[in-house]
Amino acid sequence: MKKFSLLLILILVLGFQDLSAQQDPQYTQYMYNMNVVNPAYAGSKESLSLTGLYRKQWSGLEGAPETITFSAHSPIGEKVGLGLSAIKDELGPIKETNVYVDFSYTLQLGAQSNLALGIKAGATFHDVGLTSLELQDPNDPFFSEDISNTYPNVGAGAFFYTDNFYLGVSVPNFLNSVHLDENGIKYGSETQHFFATTGYVFEISDTFKLKPSVMVKSAFESPLSFDANLNALFYDRFEIGASYRLDDSFSGLVGFQVTDNIRIGYAYDHIVSDLDVVASASHEVILTFDLFFNKRVLRSPRFF
Repeated sequence: MKKFSLLLILILVLGFQDLSAQQDPQYTQYMYNMNVVNPAYAGSKESLSLTGLYRKQWSGLEGAPETITFSAHSPIGEKVGLGLSAIKDELGPIKETNVYVDFSYTLQLGAQSNLALGIKAGATFHDVGLTSLELQDPNDPFFSEDISNTYPNVGAGAFFYTDNFYLGVSVPNFLNSVHLDENGIKYGSETQHFFATTGYVFEISDTFKLKPSVMVKSAFESPLSFDANLNALFYDRFEIGASYRLDDSFSGLVGFQVTDNIRIGYAYDHIVSDLDVVASASHEVILTFDLFFNKRVLRSPRFF
C-alpha cells in the first residue's frame, strides 16, 4: 500500500509533465526562435544566427518549469541551411534535454518567394530524480535510484517566405516515447506535436511597421493551442507588442535592436487559466546575435 501511494506521487509528477507537454515547446517570442520547432527555418536568414532564451514558467510556484534554449543556424551556399538546437527543461525532479541538428533545402519559387524543406534529427535525454524527493520513508527501494533514458527522434517541416510574409508547418518529433513503464502501464509518454506559424510585416511608413503573427500547435488527439500576436516596430529598432494564448495567458512583449547584430527581447505572460491561483505570471528573455556574411546592405532585411 505504501509503495502504491509513493508510485501515485510519481504518476502525478509525470502526469503533470504530460499536461505541460501540450505547451512544449512553449515560447511567447516564437517568431524569433522558429528553427527550434521547424528545421526548414534553418538558413533562411543571410547570417549565422545565434539565439539564447530563458523562460521561467508559472513564476512563484515551487518546482515550476524552467527552460533554457540555445539555437544556431546558417545558410551554406545558396540553397542549403544547417542548424543546431539544445533545449533544457526542468520541472520539479524531472530534467529533459533535447539536442537536434537541422538540414534545410530552399527552392526559389519567384523573385522574392522561397520554399524551404527541412529535416531534424537528434535525441532526448530524460532524467527523473527520484532520490531527490522528500519522502516519509527515505529508504523505500522504489525511490532508491534515479531514472535516466535516452530517446532518438526525427522531425520535418516546410517554410515558405517572402520579404514580408511567412508560413511554416512542422512536426519536430515523429517518434513516440515513454518515460516510465511500470508493470506494463505507461506514464509520462510524449506524442507527436504539430506546429503551424504565419506572419506578415506591414510597412505603414519608413519608421513604423506592424507585425501580426499566429502560432497553432497541437499534440495529436489533444485540443489545439492558439497564440495570436501583434507587434509594432519603430525605426527598425524598438518593438512593443501584445499576445494572447487561448485559455492560458495574455502577454506583453518588448524588444530592442541594440546594434545591427544584437537584439534583446522580453515577454511577460499574465496567466488567466486555473493556475492563476498559485502562479500569476511567466517570464521570458531572448538574446539574438547575427553575424552577417556580407558587409554590404542585405538584399532583403528580415523582421522575423
